[in-house]
Amino acid sequence: MENEVFLSFVFYSTLLILKMYILAIITGQIRLRKKAFANPEDALRHGSIEYFREDPDVERYRRAHRNDMENIFPFLFLGAIYSLLEPNPSIARIHFLVFFLGRLIHTAAYVLPLKAPTRSVAYSIAQLPCFSIALQILFSVASYW
Repeated sequence: MENEVFLSFVFYSTLLILKMYILAIITGQIRLRKKAFANPEDALRHGSIEYFREDPDVERYRRAHRNDMENIFPFLFLGAIYSLLEPNPSIARIHFLVFFLGRLIHTAAYVLPLKAPTRSVAYSIAQLPCFSIALQILFSVASYW
């Protein structure tokens, strides 16, 4: 744990994973409150097969969670590899922080819902450090060929 960049990566990655867990818990709570279950056996357990249905609020949270998985999981891979390249710690921290804040704002914009284009701007801003990190990885690997 002497790698300052890796420690920063672990910090922000852990916050992102916690954010995803919280979103999943909230989704489950909304599902229970609205009695909108994705599986018939769950609906029956909670009273009736009629609760085997979709709900707009549950679906909004599910979409936000799915979007997190589509974006945070690649970041976890890229950030781990990037940490091995020994980048400037301050620049790396900025990359990780920008991605984290972008994803946090994106989630808030998705679930609240905030006025457009807040969500798409947050998404785009969060992608910038990912592209930067990916390019740095590719340039680093290409230099060995």
